[in-house]
Formats: sequence, C-alpha cells, structure tokens
Amino acid sequence: MNQDESYMKDFMRVFQELERWGPGNEQESLHAFSLVPFTPQHILEIGCGKGLTTQAIASVTNSKITAIDNEPDALQSLNTALISKGLDDQINTVCASMTDLPFPKESFDLIWAEGCAYIMGVQNAIKEWRALLKPGGVMMLSDLVWLSSAPGMQSKDFFSNEYPDMQTVATRNDQFSQEGFDILHHFSLSEQAWKNYYQPLKQRAVALKADMPYSQALKDILSEVELYEQHLGEFGYQMFIVQKH
Repeated sequence: MNQDESYMKDFMRVFQELERWGPGNEQESLHAFSLVPFTPQHILEIGCGKGLTTQAIASVTNSKITAIDNEPDALQSLNTALISKGLDDQINTVCASMTDLPFPKESFDLIWAEGCAYIMGVQNAIKEWRALLKPGGVMMLSDLVWLSSAPGMQSKDFFSNEYPDMQTVATRNDQFSQEGFDILHHFSLSEQAWKNYYQPLKQRAVALKADMPYSQALKDILSEVELYEQHLGEFGYQMFIVQKH
C-alpha cells in the first residue's frame, strides 16, 4: 500500500461510521427546496453520500429522485434506508462519477448538489451539469466561500492548500450568470449546520487517536476541525438556487 492509499484508508476509517459527511441539516436543505419556483418532476442529486438530504426532500415531494455518488458503501447505506422506509420506488441510486454522468441532455428539471462541486471545479460543474437541465430548470449548488473580506492567516493558509479556487459569493454569482443562469436566491448555512458535521467528526477522530497515533489523515482532520471551531464566519457554505435561461 502506497502513501496515498494508506492516507485514504485512514480517512475513510474516520468517516465511514459517520452519518453526515459534510456541513448541513435537513431544515436548511428543505428551505432551499422551498425556494424552487415550481414543483419538479425529476430531480438529480449529485454527491448524495448516505442520502440524508435525499430522504428529506422525498419527505416533502412525490418527485422522482435519481441520487448519484461514487462511493459504493454510502449508496449501500442509502439503499438499505430506502427499502426500510418504502422509498425505493421514488428514489433510484446510481454509482457514477460527477464528471461523467450517464444521462441524456435535458433529463432533469432540478439538479441538487450539496458541497461536492469543488471536486471537479465549480465552474466546470456549472457548465457541464447545465446541459442536463431542461429549459427553465433549476440548480441548487452549495459551495464553500469566503464570507470575510479579510480572513485570518490561518484560514488563508489552510484553504490555499485545501481549496485554492475558493471564491466570494459575488464571484460565484457572476460565474453562474456567465454560464447562463439567473440567480434566484442564495443564503449561508448556519453555525448549527456546521456543528452537525464537525462535532461528531471530532468525537470520532479523538476516539481513534490511540489506534492511529501516526496517521497523517487523522492529524489533518483534527486540524481542520480546530479551524472550524476558531474561524467559522470567515468562511462558510453558501446555498445557491439558480435557474437556467
């Protein structure tokens, strides 16, 4: 096992048992969903993870949902939950890469992507995923953005390595506009949404320290949690609801 494989193995050992793999909560996801100006018929959720948002949306709509992720274990967990809740007819899961989505153009009237577009680059995601939307379709994309015009050096140093393309809200809005979208709404995720993510993550990481004393992945995760605890507000997740024109 090479160094990268060992790092990812340790990383997944921390995250595998966690219910939530990123900041969020069902209430704020449903608020974003309520801002879609029509009742969607077919929703594509990209980067669904274990499907917390997927199931929340299904609780307030009869729309067909296609939920994709490239992590088989996450999808297996979601499929088990769907069967137990009788949602497997409404929600179809697909193991696929967000960079190579196996769907025809204009297949969906709503695309939902929480905290994942950075993986392929937000501008690339906006451009490529737009083709999958029907005319007038809506995209809800959340992204980590700068909320302060003068973030501290610790935040700048961390994200210059972890997310060098991190932008302000205004810059992301401009990019949506340039790619053929109208900005309908946007709002920042609450501090509670972050705590829902990093508090269980910290608890899990601390519990594993004795078993993984030399793990660089574990050290990086704990450093990241410390940054969230001390500097949240300089940055945050923004929910963008935009419409194809």
